[in-house]
Amino acid sequence: MTAREVWRDWTRPPRPAAAPLDARERRLLRTELVVVFAVTLGLSGVRSLISLIDALAAPAALDQQQTTIDETLARNPWADLAAQLASSFGLVAWGALGLYLLVRAGAGPRTIGLDGTRPRRDALGAVGLATLIGIPGLGLYLAARALGLNTTVIPSQLSAHWWTLPVLVISAIANAWAEEVLVVGYLLYSLRRLGVSENRALAVSAVLRGSYHLYQGFGGGLGNLLMGLVFGRVWQRTGRLWPLVGAHAILDVVAFVGSSLLAGALPFLPG
Repeated sequence: MTAREVWRDWTRPPRPAAAPLDARERRLLRTELVVVFAVTLGLSGVRSLISLIDALAAPAALDQQQTTIDETLARNPWADLAAQLASSFGLVAWGALGLYLLVRAGAGPRTIGLDGTRPRRDALGAVGLATLIGIPGLGLYLAARALGLNTTVIPSQLSAHWWTLPVLVISAIANAWAEEVLVVGYLLYSLRRLGVSENRALAVSAVLRGSYHLYQGFGGGLGNLLMGLVFGRVWQRTGRLWPLVGAHAILDVVAFVGSSLLAGALPFLPG
């Protein structure tokens, strides 16, 4: 197969057959999508856009402002621990909601690639995807900051406690689970049921992923949009979601734990 044929095969994937929906089922599924994302990541996208507009209106330039992802939520350490865990639980529940709705629709974990039939290949795929996204992603972030298009992102500013690192790992896994189940598995499968082409569905998923990262700046939005294009296409081609969840978790664990351990040691990680 030539490089041109490989590119065409990658950019124009066939749409798997899906059971046709009648007019009422289509209306209900469209409504379901609007409601689900209005209370989860779609709402996060709107809030993120508002945050970016506010940052652009501030006296300080965008690259002189800081954005923190994981920060202290309560003054008392035990209350903070509870708040952090509650936040992660909410993200897990978001992903569970998407999975539950798929089951109600006659699909399930196996349909979107969340079964345990290929643990070794899924793990290797996760490491490969994390490498593919992580290194260029860091370069894009640094370039965006240098061009004044991004805030300084501090993945974690949690106070040092015995539970800090475990909580950061839990937070990373919860974020990965919620985003990949909702934005890839649930959304792309639902759009497929509605008859939306694979490329258009991929664009919707990627734009949504980019939107709720705009609070970081234009670089954060663009970087995550590109990540969404890669992740979404991998799922469309392989039908496996575990590699995406794993890769996302690896990226977030490295970012959250690394920023906590190396704060001030690297020029792009303020102390």
